[in-house]
Amino acid sequence: MAFVKVDETEPIEKAIKRFKRMVEKEGVIREYKMRRYFEKPSAIQHRKNKAMARKQMLKNKKMHASKAY
Repeated sequence: MAFVKVDETEPIEKAIKRFKRMVEKEGVIREYKMRRYFEKPSAIQHRKNKAMARKQMLKNKKMHASKAY
C-alpha cells in the first residue's frame, strides 16, 4: 500500500506527485486495469505464454544480431 508522509512546509502538489510515482512504481493502476473485467484462467495463461514467447524471440534476435559482427 502506497502512502506519503507530508511535511507541514512541503507543498501538497509535490506530495501528490511523489504519491503518483509510488503508485506507478508498485503497479497499482496496471493491476486495477487488468482486474477490471473477469478474465478466464486459460486466457490469462495464453496471454502470459504469448508474452514469454515474444520476450524469448527478442532475446534470441538480440543475441544473433550481436554474433553477426
